[in-house]
Amino acid sequence: MASLRWVSWILIAHLFVLTSVHSDSSSNSENLAEIPIKFLQFAKEPELFDWMVGIRRKIHENPELGYEEFETSKLIRAELDKLGISYKYPVAGTGVIGFVGSGQPPFVAVRADMDALAMQELVEWEHKSKIPGKMHACGHDAHVAMVLGAAKILQKHSEELKGTVVLVFQPAEEGGGGAKKIIEAGVLDNIQAIFGLHIAHNIPLGEVAARPGPMLAGSGFFEAVISGKGGHAAIPQHSIDPLLAASNVIVSLQHLVSREADPLDSQVVTVAKFQGGGAFNVIPDSVTIGGTFRAFLKDSLVQLKQRIKEVITGQASVHRCNATVDFFENEKPIFPPTVNDKELHEHFQSVAGDMLGIDKVKDMQPLMGSEDFSFYQDLIPGYFFFLGMENETWGRLDSVHSPYFRINEDALPYGAALHASLATRYLLELQPQVTSLEEKRHDEL
Repeated sequence: MASLRWVSWILIAHLFVLTSVHSDSSSNSENLAEIPIKFLQFAKEPELFDWMVGIRRKIHENPELGYEEFETSKLIRAELDKLGISYKYPVAGTGVIGFVGSGQPPFVAVRADMDALAMQELVEWEHKSKIPGKMHACGHDAHVAMVLGAAKILQKHSEELKGTVVLVFQPAEEGGGGAKKIIEAGVLDNIQAIFGLHIAHNIPLGEVAARPGPMLAGSGFFEAVISGKGGHAAIPQHSIDPLLAASNVIVSLQHLVSREADPLDSQVVTVAKFQGGGAFNVIPDSVTIGGTFRAFLKDSLVQLKQRIKEVITGQASVHRCNATVDFFENEKPIFPPTVNDKELHEHFQSVAGDMLGIDKVKDMQPLMGSEDFSFYQDLIPGYFFFLGMENETWGRLDSVHSPYFRINEDALPYGAALHASLATRYLLELQPQVTSLEEKRHDEL
């Protein structure tokens, strides 16, 4: 009987421990779920919202192209100084790297691109671009405002951070490969994960969209000069016509996808530039063509690059012309595909679902657009997603890279809160793993 009583006490104690552990786990999950909601409420408060709007409008009025973001960078540093957030500058020319939290590992990063586009803004409003021929037509002004908003949220809740959030303000996303230069500067060597977003004109406000695995294509640019012998259009037999050669080159380049690529391996080759003579009756000496090539596999990008050069030089030779091909690898490096980490996808769905409701977290199909965020993902686990800003009261919003592109500023709190929540929750959820590893190392010692 005594032994039975002991067994009973042991079972009761075991059940008590299990109940206690389950209760602690449940309580911890509830606390984690509250973070995104709390951060979004804070981001929507008039003081923080108006502050982000003001920053976004200042940047929008003074757009700067890649590696020329000196005033934008100055504004970012001034705001970080006011928040008491330390940073490194300059990084990759005009880049700024801020630090919120303990200053100790683990480290997780959020990223904003800073550069504008070389185009004239055609939207007539109070804060229209003041710089002729330059415009924030891709939302990078909003991206900066949202990461600064996240910085303010994180700084206010810094006691909740079990590690350090790294704020990456990156130059030259628009073809300049600024992310590559940030990596080469060595400032992300200890980062364990990185998050980034892009504003989306065709996703409703309060919704987000992403997918695990390949999401955006890798891309490269090319330009070719095809040289022949100019002459009078009435006597073409005395000329070597580069226009005819270039026309055949363009047609032949289309066969690279339709005849050489696996139909299940999405690829694009587009010639979007064709510059020749300036007279109706003169065959020019040379013609310049240029375009882009895209694919979701690195091997496919390498193959396309090789075949583009072979087709251009080969077809030019068939028509008695010479050709030179430039891939701009120094000025416009080839972007790898954007591939979202599958574990971070689960993390994103959990955080965004807690904030917005899981029905507002959409799966999307891969796009042939490209992003230099992919350079980060080549180095460390990364996750990139699209943030909605569509609102019926605004009417139809034009897409990015349009001179009529507009930002629905009501999206700013969502972006700021998501950045802050993804980073904070990542550090909190990672901490037990870090502690476990440290205990294991201690045991081994």
